[in-house]
Amino acid sequence: MADRPVLVVGSRNVKKRDELVELLAPHGVEVRTLADFTGLDHEVEEDGDTFEHNARKKASEYARATGHWTLADDSGLCVQALGGEPGVASAHYAGEHGADAANNALVLEKLADTPPERRSAHYVAVLALADPTGEVRAVERGECHGRITAAPRGENGFGYDPLFEVREYHRTFGQMGPAVKRAISHRSRATRAMLPRVVAMVTR
Repeated sequence: MADRPVLVVGSRNVKKRDELVELLAPHGVEVRTLADFTGLDHEVEEDGDTFEHNARKKASEYARATGHWTLADDSGLCVQALGGEPGVASAHYAGEHGADAANNALVLEKLADTPPERRSAHYVAVLALADPTGEVRAVERGECHGRITAAPRGENGFGYDPLFEVREYHRTFGQMGPAVKRAISHRSRATRAMLPRVVAMVTR
């Protein structure tokens, strides 16, 4: 049997990786993560001022480092009343990378005097696909719109999920099961848009 084509998910975020792996695995492509490459300690500095810049940079650098097609993403929360913050700084908004509780607390602190009708927000995810030479061949963007609640609700998800309420569902991502979130999330929407391009390019 011929080797299956390989796609590397360019992330060390376990929960983010698992979401992408589950979405991509059924399409006949062997999905690997950065952890599958022994000795790969390269970390891409996410120093761009847009989600697309960071996604492109990660996809390109990790593709060259692994020698495989690589799909990388950059994502975050944009709160209108905060001028679009946390934005590209979402993962380290309170200072320490990945400190979800501190990041959530800072958002709530900054919105303390903001009434419910002015707490609109949206999640953004940008996916970039690079070939083994590091050339970015496709970019897709997904968004999910909602609002920020007055306090965290729910234990599911990660990041700002306990604060992000999808109005139509009257529930936060933190209160939703993974199947519902997969159906409507920003990352899922970007991934669904990207899937045909991944299959067409990676498997040919």
